[in-house]
Amino acid sequence: MQKLLSFTRRAIDDYNMINENDHITVGVSGGKDSLALLYGLAKLRVFYPKPFKLSAVTLDMGFGMDFTPVERLCDELGVEYILKHTDIADIIFNIRKESNPCSLCAKMRRGALHDAALETGSHKVALGHHQDDALETFMLSLIYEGRINCFSPVTYLDRKDITLIRPMIYAPENFIIGVAKKYEFPVVRNRCPEDKRSKREYVKNLIKSLEKENPGFKTRLFTAIEGGKVGGFGEFL
Repeated sequence: MQKLLSFTRRAIDDYNMINENDHITVGVSGGKDSLALLYGLAKLRVFYPKPFKLSAVTLDMGFGMDFTPVERLCDELGVEYILKHTDIADIIFNIRKESNPCSLCAKMRRGALHDAALETGSHKVALGHHQDDALETFMLSLIYEGRINCFSPVTYLDRKDITLIRPMIYAPENFIIGVAKKYEFPVVRNRCPEDKRSKREYVKNLIKSLEKENPGFKTRLFTAIEGGKVGGFGEFL
């Protein structure tokens, strides 16, 4: 857990993610990444020199997933928990019958999460994106859009007056997997029919192959993105 806190605090300090008395809403999907972020921020809150308030929001998209274990974890951590019910699954798969549902789903989830955060009085949203997510987003942009681009560790959305922060940007996915197993995070299985079938999953496997054939590839690519050698962190929302 100490290493998770180290990764998290380093990113927060490097990118000035938290200001004194911030109210931060963590987007908690029930997956390992968002649970690790929730756990890390809850523990960091105890000793971080800038006091901040923490809430957690889960979007129930309508797949019949049980988030009771997540609610229990929030109770244990002393974090306010909000479960927001939505019709996103019904709209995408039944009403619109999207042939490429991931893009619209992501857009709808972002909007619902931001609105839920504002309802709690929070103007800062923490997302569980990690180092591998940054690499995958960069490769997705390059392969499918012909752009050199990646999301930013900190992004301000002026239309809603919300700041997005990604405190786990330095943490590799394999490390998060290990933490989730060691501390028995109550991971909720994703029931979306498109899970593991998206372009992101293809890119994830591609990066794994490149890392296997060229050890250290992931580290070098992240260093290049972070250092601005390929454009640096940029908007990808």
